[in-house]
Amino acid sequence: MARRVWRYLLEKGIYFEPIVMNLNGDQMQFEYLQMNPFHHVPVIVDDGFRVLESLAILDYLEAKYPEPSLLPKDAQALATVRMVQMVSTNELLSKVIALIFESEDSPKFAQAKQHLDIGLNFLDETLGDNLYFGGGQISLGDIVVGTDLSLLPKLGINFENYPKLNDWFERLMQREVWQKTELSMEEYEQFKRVLKILIKRKSR
Repeated sequence: MARRVWRYLLEKGIYFEPIVMNLNGDQMQFEYLQMNPFHHVPVIVDDGFRVLESLAILDYLEAKYPEPSLLPKDAQALATVRMVQMVSTNELLSKVIALIFESEDSPKFAQAKQHLDIGLNFLDETLGDNLYFGGGQISLGDIVVGTDLSLLPKLGINFENYPKLNDWFERLMQREVWQKTELSMEEYEQFKRVLKILIKRKSR
């Protein structure tokens, strides 16, 4: 989730001071729990004001730093951006994570892949002929969905069956910010190790 906010800040050109968290334990330290008792990342503190949860952080920053705008003004385009953000967060991200940990012959893997297919078809249809989900320019929706879906190619899943979504994803990956912030395979393997630890802690 922190990568969503990182990419947003870079796309907007907002100055920030990053604090790198080692998720093997830094998020459980007393100082961090004072900021976020749920021990998740990211958290921002802006002029003494604390915001947690990536979608809330993005909304706060967009309201405070409206230019250049990453939210469309048109009602339908705005609804589309909000809709794909929520679909990605609520419907797709958990299935992507399931694919990381389930064996390919397990029922849960098959269920996750089927659910993802529904979601990717929905996104492909929703994108239509637009360059981005908000229209002609990158939006908050693209940052959220693109960040969530960028894990799929590392799992050997491409977007060839979703041609409009495939073109959109390639367009995102050509952007300087996205090339700078994309997970390397080494970082991806570390991400998986940390995620396993977090999931085990949550299940206790």
